[in-house]
Amino acid sequence: MTAERGLGSVAYQLKVTHLPAYRNLNGFDLARSEVNEVLMRQLHRCEFIEQARYGFFLRGSETGVAHLATTLGIQAIEYYLKRFRFFSTVELVNVLEQERA
Repeated sequence: MTAERGLGSVAYQLKVTHLPAYRNLNGFDLARSEVNEVLMRQLHRCEFIEQARYGFFLRGSETGVAHLATTLGIQAIEYYLKRFRFFSTVELVNVLEQERA
């Protein structure tokens, strides 16, 4: 019963994150990108969540930022049973504007 509940929770968290697609780190060529591979693998352990820190990826379009952010979200949810929320820049600005109002 607990395993079923855990799977249901993971499925629910994956649904409410608003991730653009299901991605993992294996599908990204870190060697061919400008991303610091050591740092990305460190982030992939999700220790920043335990320290109650937020994470932001800021780069231009077509740089793989959404892919990398998605891999962290999937990792946090599936392996560490954490909650995760993905925001595009436009979504984040809209949420912040609403909070300010």
